[in-house]
Amino acid sequence: MASNILIKWRQAFFSFEQHFRLTFGLQRFPDDLSVALTNNHPIPTNTSSRKEFSIKDIIGEGILWAVPKKRRTLERRQLRRFGMLDRHFKMLIPKTDIITCNVCGHDYERRHLCGNCYAKVKKETESIKEKIEAELGLEPVEQEVIVLYKGEKEQQPSEYWQGKRIVEIDKERPAWFSKNLMEKSTAGTSDCVDVKPTELA
Repeated sequence: MASNILIKWRQAFFSFEQHFRLTFGLQRFPDDLSVALTNNHPIPTNTSSRKEFSIKDIIGEGILWAVPKKRRTLERRQLRRFGMLDRHFKMLIPKTDIITCNVCGHDYERRHLCGNCYAKVKKETESIKEKIEAELGLEPVEQEVIVLYKGEKEQQPSEYWQGKRIVEIDKERPAWFSKNLMEKSTAGTSDCVDVKPTELA
């Protein structure tokens, strides 16, 4: 596929170069071609003596490719984006899909996660990962790892936790950090009565 495209490019460049040179008188018709045209003979098709075409010939002749040489300044980028007041001003379109988060009260775009809530969850999960790395290391873990906050281990009998790898965090679970956030997506229905986030994608 790539070789066929390269061959077509080579043929196109060679044809363009030949027409350019013949048009501006930089090259004469070949002797056999001029004789054939004057005597109404068929044009010879033998191209074995033709010079092999290469990409180096194009670069060597000084053809410049259409690439930007300088980066656009911030002023030009802003003008392209917003326009100018006295010439062509591009009116800003107000967003009409902004809603208020029911948890933290911050505004966010519909069908997106709340940025404030996501930042808090991300910070909490980072601390959980650091705790797991400190206790279990970086070795592969074959058993399921359960993260428990202060006071959650006593909610179940000791037999329930046998055979499970438990990582305890020495603080109470934040009110906004629901247990559903650490629940497997393939797991069955949970006994937790916390309401899962709504208005998501």
